[in-house]
Amino acid sequence: MRILSTPDSSVSFAVSAPWLTIVGIGEDGLAGLSDAAKAAITRAEIVFGGARHLELAADAIAGEGRAWLSPFERSVEAVLAARGRPVAVLASGDPFFFGVGVTLSRKIARAEMTVLPAPSAFSLAASRMGWALQDTACISLHGRPVDLVRPHLHPGMRILALTSDGDGPRALAALLSEGGFGGSRLTVLEAIGGPRERVSSHLAERPEFGEIDMLNVCAVEVEAEAGARVLPYAAGLDDALFEHDGQITKREVRALTLSALAPRHGELLWDIGAGSGSIGIEWMLADPSLRAIAIEAVPARAARIRSNAARFGVPGLSVTEGTAPAAMTGSPAPDAIFIGGGGSEDGVFDAAATALKPGGRLVANAVTTEMEAVLLAAHARRGGSLIRIDIARAAPVGQMTGWRPAMPVTQWSWVKPK
Repeated sequence: MRILSTPDSSVSFAVSAPWLTIVGIGEDGLAGLSDAAKAAITRAEIVFGGARHLELAADAIAGEGRAWLSPFERSVEAVLAARGRPVAVLASGDPFFFGVGVTLSRKIARAEMTVLPAPSAFSLAASRMGWALQDTACISLHGRPVDLVRPHLHPGMRILALTSDGDGPRALAALLSEGGFGGSRLTVLEAIGGPRERVSSHLAERPEFGEIDMLNVCAVEVEAEAGARVLPYAAGLDDALFEHDGQITKREVRALTLSALAPRHGELLWDIGAGSGSIGIEWMLADPSLRAIAIEAVPARAARIRSNAARFGVPGLSVTEGTAPAAMTGSPAPDAIFIGGGGSEDGVFDAAATALKPGGRLVANAVTTEMEAVLLAAHARRGGSLIRIDIARAAPVGQMTGWRPAMPVTQWSWVKPK
């Protein structure tokens, strides 16, 4: 017998053997399961799963079948309440690929469970399409915004998107057409692996959908028209891609700012005085694990940030309306902070420095002499580094061309001591 702790270390308990078996099941039901998986289902006193899964496995269930409850957290609590008894959980395909196994593992130690996966919907779809899965973007849009597909829309890209229901392919086709990708080939794979499996192929701009099964994966072969909204991987995206009222960190300065912020896996950014949201948006585009909170005092700009975030495929960007430093209260501690507009307000720098995690990065830009004075004072008190950014752009001068300088930017970067 061993003493184990839950993944969040909140509860300790004794176990002698795994009591939970998570079984991946496909649309072919029991026919696609191993003998070990079928035995685990039959042995279980309680079998949890969706109504469809319980029906597929009905002939093997000897104990009590319980359909998932809403909200799902109630079912997680029911599984935990059965700890120590033989329990089986039925999941779609691979339980640890956008599946229920991920949710349960946050509360249940790995040593308590046996996991018997089946092929995921993505694996099955890739096999039907003949695509190399490692070279394909796999996205779950199940219960999530369709905008998440936007960063992957590059010419020649292959995407597998798991949708929520029969309307998912229509929403995806509309997004592709609206963004200049109407020539993309969209293949809908319905109820893959079972007797109701059906595959149909369409042009995104002229889909001929009939009734679509709620269980479907969309395979997209991306074709971009001239002027399509392709989001480059590099920092410093074209200003024209953003909706803004002039309150935006310009692309060259933005690229240098993102470099100084140095995003790392799983980190949280505070963007104070966010304006158009460009810094937080590009921070989140750098990696799906990154999070950002945009703090903006002007309601119209806050609304614009939300719109920009959706159009850039990072709808998870959180927006807090209010004036710093008061609006910063109650937000999770950040790993990095950018201070743009509003940074000259009293108390912002001290509050930001206090909130920042040890080892975190704070970057602030100034274009006015007043804000520059704030940065010089912060540098004198705390150290860090100062740089001056001077950008000039070629512009017409009569019949000729000359350099037109932009307003110089002073940038202060500081790493909080550990």
